[in-house]
Amino acid sequence: MANFTLLFLLLSLLSIATSTPTSFIKSSCSTTQYPTLCVQSLSVYASTIQQDPHQLVQTALSLSLNKTQSTKGFVTMCKSFKNLKPREYAALHDCAEEISDSVDRLSRSLKELKLCKIKGQDFNWHISNVETWVSSALTDESTCGDGFAGKALDGKIKASIRSRMVNVAQVTSNALSLINQYAANH
Repeated sequence: MANFTLLFLLLSLLSIATSTPTSFIKSSCSTTQYPTLCVQSLSVYASTIQQDPHQLVQTALSLSLNKTQSTKGFVTMCKSFKNLKPREYAALHDCAEEISDSVDRLSRSLKELKLCKIKGQDFNWHISNVETWVSSALTDESTCGDGFAGKALDGKIKASIRSRMVNVAQVTSNALSLINQYAANH
């Protein structure tokens, strides 16, 4: 009986010891499409997130917005390059519009998410808006990358834009997954 009590005590301590903000992030990120990226990008904010699902989602969405805004600036800068082919300029112009829409949707989602601290039908309404807008932002990001398809646009600009858009889309996909998880558990 003493061995059983000791084993129970050790397992209880182990459970408490492993229940850290980082383990909460790892557990939450395990359901996303890009779990390694999710853990890497959110672990930096573990002390802020703690084990708060709302803070986790807010941080993931903020990270997505920040990366999207940064990429918007990069796309805008690329549009000003000299000697762009007409097709490159058109793709950059379209991408700038898409990513601008994405920034707008993610910004609105972040504001709407702040209204999700309440339960009941209001929560369902607000979180549904967030899910819809983040999903639309993800589509915008994907559409931007699609504009650079084909061999006619091969080159450094295409490679730079595509790599940034892939990263933005992955971070946004992870945020959407965490938002969906948050909504389902609420």
